Amino acid sequence: MGVTRRRWLKSLGAASATLAAGQLFEKTSAAQQTPSEQQPVPEFTGPGANPYWNSVGQYATYPQKAPLILLTDRPVELETPRHYFLSTFTPNEAFFVRWHLQTIPNAVDLKEWRLHVEGNVERPLTLSFPELVSRFKSVSVAAVDQCSGNSRSRLQPRVPGGQWGNGAMGNAAWTGVRLREILDAAGVKSGSVQVQFEGLDRGLGPKGYGSNRFMKSLDLMNPVIDECVVAYAMNDEPLPMLNGFPMRLVVPGYFATYWLKSLSSIRVLDAPDDNFWMKTAYRIPDTPRGSTTPEDMKSGKVATVPITRMPVRSFLISPDGSTKIPAGFPLRLRGIAFSGYGGIKKVEVSEDNCATWIEARLGPNAGDYSFRTWFMEWTPKTAGRYELAVRATDAKGNVQPDEAVWNPGGYSWNKIERHEIVVGEAS
Repeated sequence: MGVTRRRWLKSLGAASATLAAGQLFEKTSAAQQTPSEQQPVPEFTGPGANPYWNSVGQYATYPQKAPLILLTDRPVELETPRHYFLSTFTPNEAFFVRWHLQTIPNAVDLKEWRLHVEGNVERPLTLSFPELVSRFKSVSVAAVDQCSGNSRSRLQPRVPGGQWGNGAMGNAAWTGVRLREILDAAGVKSGSVQVQFEGLDRGLGPKGYGSNRFMKSLDLMNPVIDECVVAYAMNDEPLPMLNGFPMRLVVPGYFATYWLKSLSSIRVLDAPDDNFWMKTAYRIPDTPRGSTTPEDMKSGKVATVPITRMPVRSFLISPDGSTKIPAGFPLRLRGIAFSGYGGIKKVEVSEDNCATWIEARLGPNAGDYSFRTWFMEWTPKTAGRYELAVRATDAKGNVQPDEAVWNPGGYSWNKIERHEIVVGEAS
């Protein structure tokens, strides 16, 4: 990835301190308009694609975005269609979108925008975009950004929240500056326990939530602090407005709830953060895999903890089951895998309901927190219905399970995926 400080500073001057992303979105607000273009869902032939990719729904086009699957428009929730996951990096225009509050920035004037570093620090900072780009060393990391509720539509019994298919995720190469260097420049005072992040979005949250601000925090002793990046570029381009222009926090390996968009404040705290988004929201049962039952939750005795790292997952992307395959026709099965606990060590495929497994070949390694592509040659010998299953093992030895998960937030689904492929008689 070739983003340089010189390039960014040149871009700033050429755009009169407002990058093209901000100028475009100033004209058309995704948060306040009906989608500028809506397309009917394509009709599929054959047995039908895997329904858990939300293949049935309404496509919508927002500024800087390709047609994506519309879940809600206030707050904006857009899901990435399946075919965009055939490569390691997800295109910016196809990257999923998830905001928590209804009023999101339409444009950001970089003449006025500042990142405030405040709270329990020796030297509070007010940093402009050029200062951030030029003052701190530029770094890049490939990392998956996945909504905590990705695949929520699969939980039984169903739970409230956006009924995502499997497309509330994306992988990008993020370029920016290390959070740790910004904190060091401000000088964290003794007695500090957490660092809190806030963006530019505002609006009413869930019922009973008494603030119009979205804020998340990380423990200062958490090793992930040293991996966090305050990113200003995504796949070598400015962040799209809907994905957090001009800067967002990247927390490699963690669910997207911590990846604050349109970052405006970094606040060092001397006491644990007890705001709604930490104390009440985005918590899972303190049980293996964060799973419980509706009955146990009703008892009120289930302790919860904040959701953190993403469990290991893998997907078969192609073929998608939408068309019939002739017997004897050689296919290349293709997909992706990732884990919040480190790189992918192995991907396996089964055609006999997980009784036996065949190891697939892995694509290039873009980093421990990136998508890892995989492929395997497969030739169905006879006509019939085949159910292919895929599972991944990460570098820490975590193996994708074949058991469902349930919790009231609809979080952390990573059950082994199965895909039906219909094979017809050879012509």
